[in-house]
Amino acid sequence: MQSSLDLRQIESFNLSIKKEMATALLNMGYGHFGGCLSVTETLACLYGRYLKHDPANPQMKDRDLFVLSKGHAGPALYATLALRGFFDISWLKTINANGTNLPSHADMQKTPGVDMTTGSLGQGISCATGMAAGSDSNVFTIVGDGELQEGQCWEAIQFAAHHKLSNLVVFVDNNKRQLDGDINDIQASFDLQKKFESFGFQSLPVDGGNVEAICLVIEQAIATNDRPTAIILDTEKGQGMQSVVSISANHHLRLDDNLRAAIEADIALLDAKIEELK
Repeated sequence: MQSSLDLRQIESFNLSIKKEMATALLNMGYGHFGGCLSVTETLACLYGRYLKHDPANPQMKDRDLFVLSKGHAGPALYATLALRGFFDISWLKTINANGTNLPSHADMQKTPGVDMTTGSLGQGISCATGMAAGSDSNVFTIVGDGELQEGQCWEAIQFAAHHKLSNLVVFVDNNKRQLDGDINDIQASFDLQKKFESFGFQSLPVDGGNVEAICLVIEQAIATNDRPTAIILDTEKGQGMQSVVSISANHHLRLDDNLRAAIEADIALLDAKIEELK
């Protein structure tokens, strides 16, 4: 159980990730705002407390591994890595620019701290499963709820359960929206907790906007030694920034003057909250 001080630091980290990611996408003028914002709490918990890593030595042999299966949320991961010191935060101004080390989707050949190239949805969770099978380290991956419509995901999930890969923790960003609209309108997920349980996983639902709750289930997951764990994050696409949440089609946004101003106002609110937590 984390102390109140630890939780304040993790929450401050979460808000800082949102701020730096949104600022970087403002600089671009477009980007995957919605799905980036719904995973920052989880990234803050992992990189702020539970993921064994060393920013000064990104290839440390006994490090834990992280795979962002929903690779289009790369800007959220980049902000996390920059704030942890893997590279200078000024790099965030170059996201998706020509010659950048921070392409729109995560790329292990370009970015210090990225353990697997992702972006072709459905493949990242398979890579994470293979990494868990070949390693004694903990392997964490975040998969999207829309991404779970890919059959390849469930082949990996079944493999992981059969081989009792207890070092694998799968976070499902259950934000209920995908590229083309609401999940339930396109292809309903049904009960994700029961689906993972039926495949042989420990399956833990959690409020994906609450860092304390996320920390508790991560601790439960890494203490489990007989099967892999799925953590079903109940999230809101765009959470933490009302300007983004209020747009139904917020998977990928191109900014006009009004939306830019609204996002800038939300960034100012994040700044104020960060100050309060100091």
